[in-house]
Amino acid sequence: MNYLDVNWLAVLLAMIASMALGAAWYTGLSKQWLAATGKSAEEIMAGSGGQATPFIWGAAMELVMAYFLALLTPQIMGDVTIANTVIVGIHLWAGFMVTSMILNHRYQGQKWSLAIIDGGYLLGVMIVQGVVFGLLG
Repeated sequence: MNYLDVNWLAVLLAMIASMALGAAWYTGLSKQWLAATGKSAEEIMAGSGGQATPFIWGAAMELVMAYFLALLTPQIMGDVTIANTVIVGIHLWAGFMVTSMILNHRYQGQKWSLAIIDGGYLLGVMIVQGVVFGLLG
């Protein structure tokens, strides 16, 4: 397996599409998300290291997610299609992403509503990234 043999333009566009989804998702669910965290917006921003920091980390982590989805889909499915990439993304989400998040939220005593909001977003990320890869190969 050549670890650099991915469509880097598609990886970048998948990351950008994920960030756009996040902007829409969390703008629409901002009140519910804040209530689920049990914190105020000021408390969250005070602990984040600055206003841009969470977005920089978000972009970096979504770039990593996109890279691995692009890397693993042809290894698992053979062809890179919308359906194949979305299927791999959903499996990665169900097997690793949402399970890890729920595990952490249970130990942290977080509300289930936070897991539903954040988990739904991560599922959306995998689907959106899968569509981008399916369209761009």
